[in-house]
Parts: sequence; C-alpha cells; structure tokens
Amino acid sequence: MTEGLKRYYGRGHLHFITFSCYRRLPFLQAVGAKDLFVEELSRVVASMNSPWSVMSSCRSMFTCCSASPQRGLLRTVLQMLKQRVSRKLRYEMAQAPLPVAEIAEKFRQFWQTRFYDFNVYSDSKKREKLDYMHRNPVARELVRRPQDWPWSSYLFYEKGEAGPDSH
Repeated sequence: MTEGLKRYYGRGHLHFITFSCYRRLPFLQAVGAKDLFVEELSRVVASMNSPWSVMSSCRSMFTCCSASPQRGLLRTVLQMLKQRVSRKLRYEMAQAPLPVAEIAEKFRQFWQTRFYDFNVYSDSKKREKLDYMHRNPVARELVRRPQDWPWSSYLFYEKGEAGPDSH
C-alpha cells in the first residue's frame, strides 16, 4: 500500500496525515476517549501549531495537517501520541469500562501500524485538505455544520476563534 508513496520533508510543506485504530475499531467512539485524544494531541504536537480534526466514526480515524517536519520527526511524534493515548485509554477502560472495553480486551493492538502522509504543496491543496478535515463530520452525518464538531480546529482556522486546544 505504501509502495510508491514518496514523502518529502524539509521543503516547507504542510503534511496531511491520517491514521486509524486497529482494524478501524471504535476505540475513540466515546466522548471521553476523544477528549483524552485531543488532550494528548495538544501536549504532543502543540509546538507544531497545526490544524487538526479528530474523526471518530465507524472508521475511528484521525486526520491532521502538520507543519513541515524533519525526516523522522513526524513518525516519532505520531508514535509518542499513539502510545500515550492507547496506554491511558486502556487504563481507563480497565478502571471504568467504556463501551468498547470488551472489544479492546480481545486485541493487543490499538492502532494501525502505519499512517498516510500527503505533502500539501500549494494553497489550493491546503484549502482542499482543510475543507476535507473540517467537513468530514458533516459528510458522515455526525453533525449538521463543521463548527458543531467539538474535536476540530474549524473555529480557529475558519473564524479565528479559540478551539478546544486553545491554539
């Protein structure tokens, strides 16, 4: 799947990133799970000052755009984020079972191993990816308007208002 995918770092491009929970299981379905994810995201990638949107539908997918990282840095940041979230959620599920706790117990793996990374090389591509991220909850019929999805940077990037992680 990643054969032929070329990643270019250090060119000043944004990077559109997607990754999913293992087998697209709904580990991030609960509100508390999404909140924890956003909390860890803001801790791990706050220095990147990048747009983001946490998607959690049947696909349990996360998408974001990241400032141009150095080679290897993006992989390291994502690894750190995934480890923190999975450890904390597994601990919380053990303390007060979330609806997906039974599913999580059956699987040792929490996240898909790889991530998709697309170089956003122009203003039109940046607009396309921001629109995709922010309109995806509407397309999946999770909310009526992009600004209604509380785990998104929509209000910050479209209206200049503070979002959930107070960019």
